[in-house]
Amino acid sequence: MNYEQFKIGESGKLNLKNHKTDFSGDYFDKNQAKDALAKNIQRLSELQDVLYADNTKALLIIFQAMDAAGKDGAIKHVMSGLNPQGVQVFSFKQPSTEELDHDFLWRCAKNAPERGRIGIFNRSYYEEVLVVRVHPEILQKQPLSENAKNDKNIWKKRFEQIRNYENYLAENDVHVVKFFLNVSKKEQKERFLARIETPEKNWKFSDADAKERAFWNDYMHAYEEAIAATSTEKSPWYIIPADKKWFTRVIVSEILIKKLESMSLRYPQVSQEHRQSLLQAKQMLESEK
Repeated sequence: MNYEQFKIGESGKLNLKNHKTDFSGDYFDKNQAKDALAKNIQRLSELQDVLYADNTKALLIIFQAMDAAGKDGAIKHVMSGLNPQGVQVFSFKQPSTEELDHDFLWRCAKNAPERGRIGIFNRSYYEEVLVVRVHPEILQKQPLSENAKNDKNIWKKRFEQIRNYENYLAENDVHVVKFFLNVSKKEQKERFLARIETPEKNWKFSDADAKERAFWNDYMHAYEEAIAATSTEKSPWYIIPADKKWFTRVIVSEILIKKLESMSLRYPQVSQEHRQSLLQAKQMLESEK
């Protein structure tokens, strides 16, 4: 499948209505996608091993979506074959007092992945141009100057700051891939109802989740502007159909494979001196009785 069809260019314009939420491409059923995902998980494991050994680059994966779009499930299933020692997952919820006392990028920046590792952000600094934009009262309660709180260009400035930060990461060999899991309002409703009707999933739902649906159009507008303004060649956004979780997971895995394969990863070259020491060690081991 051509994964580039999900990639957002740098046109500066985006209409989410043009992106189907129930698209499944060449995959016709769960089993077909399940088999593809299993193969992709194995390939991701192989590439992660080289990334870890190479130790000169890192990969940062950002997931953003409306509630119940499948972020947790995508992370759980797609990353299931990776070595936990080389993966870091951070879930960013409501900022703490300490986090609010820093710039809006700080709490994510301090958790960026080290070289050789894969970092995963379940939500991110993008919340500060999404939920904070949809609910401007949040911005007014933050410890910001009056000039910042009342700046009519604050979102445009934050988009620029995000682009600059992600360019900075790219220039320092931290590759960034961003996924927006595009779920329909109808599918979200069905998943919410399933959480309510399944006792084991009640903990995943609160009435606040349902109330946020009243702001659906506002969120779509915020996502459109944020994605269009911050999707770059170095740090692209991918809009992934999310009504069918099995398709979401397989296409995310395919995009990550292509990304890792493009990073020119290789195992470290062993020096002649090191090779000689390996031969000596081999001789010692083989001579043991």
